Amino acid sequence: MGNHKFIISGGGTGGHIYPAIAIANELKSRFPKAEFLFVGAQDKMEMQKVPQAGYAIKGLWIAGLQRKLTLQNLLFPVKLISSLWKSRAIIKSFKPDVVIGTGGFASGPLLQMANSLNIPTLIQEQNSFPGITNKLLSKKANKICVAYENLERFFPNEKMILTGNPVRQDLIDIDSKRAEAIQYFNLDPSKKTLLILGGSLGARRVNQLIEKELDFFASQNVQIIWQCGKFYLDEYKKYDLNNNQQPATNIQVLAFIDRMDLVYAAADFVISRAGASSVSELSIVGKPVIFIPSPNVAEDHQTKNAKSIVDKNGALMIKESELDENFNSVFSDLVANENLQKQLSENIKKLAKLNATKDIVDEIVKLIKK
Repeated sequence: MGNHKFIISGGGTGGHIYPAIAIANELKSRFPKAEFLFVGAQDKMEMQKVPQAGYAIKGLWIAGLQRKLTLQNLLFPVKLISSLWKSRAIIKSFKPDVVIGTGGFASGPLLQMANSLNIPTLIQEQNSFPGITNKLLSKKANKICVAYENLERFFPNEKMILTGNPVRQDLIDIDSKRAEAIQYFNLDPSKKTLLILGGSLGARRVNQLIEKELDFFASQNVQIIWQCGKFYLDEYKKYDLNNNQQPATNIQVLAFIDRMDLVYAAADFVISRAGASSVSELSIVGKPVIFIPSPNVAEDHQTKNAKSIVDKNGALMIKESELDENFNSVFSDLVANENLQKQLSENIKKLAKLNATKDIVDEIVKLIKK
């Protein structure tokens, strides 16, 4: 079996990048001599994150279509054609066995070209409601690995396989890390801990809610780890325990959390956006969650992701438009109701798919053998 070569494309947000890297790592452990090349959008975070993970990446000059008429939109056809040509050149010179797409702008032109050059392609769709790129690509893709049921209306059924989303392996046994986590974040072991996750870039509306409700949280006797996102750190770091001599409650404000395993181990309750990777992680972690889906994403897929868990009694959800009227009562009911906490935990854990990365790579290996 000569040296295998894989091109992987995914990016724009952590939710597309992490699965792409997880798939590469698993392929590498099975084929230590394999060669890998990532393809991303040239001004997005994958251009930093992928090299940090030890892989080479090439950038395409591509962006999404904006909803309104802008210069970006007028440039879109030019960028698309440029990206298709560059994708073709990359594929011709690298000669991959399989091309893998995990979503994000760059995966569109790249997989389109791979399809037209008859190279096997696999799509990994993280969301319960696919975006337009993957719907178009699915017609020619050889395999589509999905994380949610009932996607037949978007994708050809015979190509689909339910694998789940790749998640960090270090989240699988967090119960044993609780003591270490409490020490790491310097928490009070006698208090309950609330973890707030706004996604890799942060979430304005969630941050505004937390700021407004700081006295309410103090009255609920919870301590807080607040991941506010890098764009918002300057605005909210004044509430951090270390900057504030007499905080109403113990609060830590962080742009980004390095040790997700420990922060999940420490948390008793989680308030989170409902991006696909967060939903998949939280299913493995199994803590009681209140989802606040972002309404500003394509096809409102975060609401659909959250609903797929809520419908199975695995989490609570509050829409942004209903936060002012409902948040306090939903949160205080959850804190007071241990039966509900237990029920949510047990139900969300049933939805976890622990072997997703391995199952996706099994499908990629079948495509090589063809």
